[in-house]
Amino acid sequence: MNEQNGTGVYIFCGIQTMNDDDFGTIDIEGEERKTFLIRYKDAAMVAAEVPMKIYHPNRQNLMMHQNAVSQVMNRNDTVVPISFGNIFQSKEDVKALLEKLYPQFEKLFPAIKGKIELGLKVVGKKEWLESVVKENSEVKKMAAAIQGKSEAAGYYDRIQLGGAAQKLFASLQKTVKEEIYPDLEDAAEAAKLNDLSGEKMLLNASFLIDRDKEEEFDQIVNQVHEKWKDKVDFSYSGPWPAYNFVNIRLKVEEA
Repeated sequence: MNEQNGTGVYIFCGIQTMNDDDFGTIDIEGEERKTFLIRYKDAAMVAAEVPMKIYHPNRQNLMMHQNAVSQVMNRNDTVVPISFGNIFQSKEDVKALLEKLYPQFEKLFPAIKGKIELGLKVVGKKEWLESVVKENSEVKKMAAAIQGKSEAAGYYDRIQLGGAAQKLFASLQKTVKEEIYPDLEDAAEAAKLNDLSGEKMLLNASFLIDRDKEEEFDQIVNQVHEKWKDKVDFSYSGPWPAYNFVNIRLKVEEA
């Protein structure tokens, strides 16, 4: 039916519920779209009807997806995250997917009930990183060896200097991980180290915590930040559903 009028069903997340909950509307590319539930037993997908097309993961669309999930999280404490951009031909297709995923949901619900994910990225301040590099004896020695040499003559010295700086940076990442991560890991239900991106990032971690312990966790983050604030910037985000702790990969073509 949806193929004829060019609409599809976009899914935001899964939840545990026995009710026909109303999560309001969401703005999708300038149009208000009403959300609705597609249910199977005590599981449901939160969805909206949208034009059937590819939605690019630009900032506006990603925010739309996050806002919809946040609306759900304000009203439901068992939210299964679904990645951005999953559109199905019909509600029947989504229900078929939900039935297929139900055994996974059944195991996930008790594990994530009342849990939220918080993210922490630690980025070195430029001035501090530069001062650490300048003070490092190995880097100093290599920099001195290059001075006054022609570009061709100093080629291998420059490669070695780059290697020394990388080694130093890896050492800083290790120090930050050892001094910041363990206290937060101890305070969380689960914790995960994520890939680092960018030249100055020293730590990228996710933490799964009880929703009612968020304030307590915030205080620990603030205490750690107080110790490090002159050297690094903290980017602390959330609450999110358990994106980094739930491994559900949707394959639309199998639905």
